[in-house]
Amino acid sequence: MSELPKGWVLTQLGNYIQVKNGYAFKSSDYITPDQNSVPVIRISDIQNGIASTQNASYISKEFAFDNFKVSKGDLLIAMSGATTGKTGVFNEDCEAYQNQRVGNIKFLSENFGCSGYRNYLVEFLTDEILKKAYGAAQPNISGNAIEELIVPIAPLNEQIRIADKLDSILAKVNKAQERLEKIPGILKRFRQSVFAAATSGELTREWRGNDAIVTTGIPGLSIPVEWRFCTVEDIGVVKGGKRLPKGDELTENNTGFPYIRAGQLKNGTVVQGDSARNKQMFLEPKTQAQIKRYTVNEGDVYLTIVGASIGDAGVIPHALHRANLTENAAKITNFDERINAEYLSIWLRSERLQELIQLEIKSGAQGKLALKRINTLPVPLPSIDEQHEIVSIVAALLSHAEALDKCYQNVKLRVDRLTQSILAKAFRGELVEQNPEDEPADKLLERIKKQQLEGPKATRQTRKPAAKVTPSVDAVENDVELARPESEIFALLKKTSGELSAQQIMEQLTDKTFRQVDTLFTELKHLLETKAITKVGIGEACMFKAVKR
Repeated sequence: MSELPKGWVLTQLGNYIQVKNGYAFKSSDYITPDQNSVPVIRISDIQNGIASTQNASYISKEFAFDNFKVSKGDLLIAMSGATTGKTGVFNEDCEAYQNQRVGNIKFLSENFGCSGYRNYLVEFLTDEILKKAYGAAQPNISGNAIEELIVPIAPLNEQIRIADKLDSILAKVNKAQERLEKIPGILKRFRQSVFAAATSGELTREWRGNDAIVTTGIPGLSIPVEWRFCTVEDIGVVKGGKRLPKGDELTENNTGFPYIRAGQLKNGTVVQGDSARNKQMFLEPKTQAQIKRYTVNEGDVYLTIVGASIGDAGVIPHALHRANLTENAAKITNFDERINAEYLSIWLRSERLQELIQLEIKSGAQGKLALKRINTLPVPLPSIDEQHEIVSIVAALLSHAEALDKCYQNVKLRVDRLTQSILAKAFRGELVEQNPEDEPADKLLERIKKQQLEGPKATRQTRKPAAKVTPSVDAVENDVELARPESEIFALLKKTSGELSAQQIMEQLTDKTFRQVDTLFTELKHLLETKAITKVGIGEACMFKAVKR
């Protein structure tokens, strides 16, 4: 950033834009949409770069203050919660308003800014915004903190060229991402087709040399005439895992007693990764002594019985021989000579068996598959030799799928990083050619500042605390519903013979700071609710007047 092109300038973002906070609408303010209501954009309405009213809540037009109105082309930003820093452009033709903790990133001067450059610049700043946010569980960012960020500002004409170039390049990046998003679904369907062919005899038809098939009691499943059906309890023993004793904890230190957690059981294998969810953990010796009856053996088949991944199955690897198993899974062990464990896991992961499992799940917060239900699950049983052949062919096909999956992950990682890389290049001044005839950015900022000082909203620069409201000695006896002291705003409207707009009220207040804008509209809303004042007209032309009593 220290070697920006000639004509660029490093400055606070607040010298180019302003962040306007939304209004704290209460849940009681929301109504059923009708012709006299307008949508309110909340944090949840900012998704995938778009601010939408599709799922918005609605308020009465009576409380639709212009200061919180959202215009087409505005850039909104989430300022709290898990999506802090996420932005969305409002591109709808309807009238809408911003809720609390939704910031509206406006130009200080509409005449001296490029919306595309602004939008991409704020997107580029996402990581910096998150660093500025406070609160670990629920991050929050203030508009002031966003405005204090140091950013590169290009000459206005170059801003336009940069935005146009980014539109062209990132459209291709987005198209590549859209295509990549389809690959996981394709691989999932491929794996399921392999499982379906394997457990219906189709995969080994040539090996078997017999095309004769018979229908079964399972909808959509036919099997070769030589195959038989049995149940899980016919070929193995089902046992559950064990919850850790109360008060006992796992350790990362290798004590020799591994514990298989629910997060490790995924996609037919036991993951031993680096993330907090699937990292291999171990039991302390004293804990192992209490639950050692719940260990698994190499070659046992696990089956998850609780949670979102219920029904996932796989074979326990050699590395986790004698590990303890989470209570969220069951093991199938002590197989007889008629079954190959790998073949059984293939059948358990097949779409046909997964449909049966869903029918057996007990209702509840997460759902649970009872051990006795597992015992009764059907298993199509080819000869042991054919099972070995099935396992061999499936392993070869799935290895191809895994190779493609790894390739997809690597490409996706590079493509995901590509956008930030391109944005970084753009805001170093390396994306488009500079034109020495362009007006330098410092002159642009001077013009913005001059217009701010000369305009009616020049006082917006400071954020002093709002003036304390003092009781008026000229109180109205009949205003019983106004339990709190009379506000300066109400006193002003009472002594005015006609109506005043919100802007006119603001100009006559003793404190005209930015924070007082929020206080103004909060007080107007209270006075409307208590019927102390009335609103005349709608939209930008609306006026307020005191009710005669």
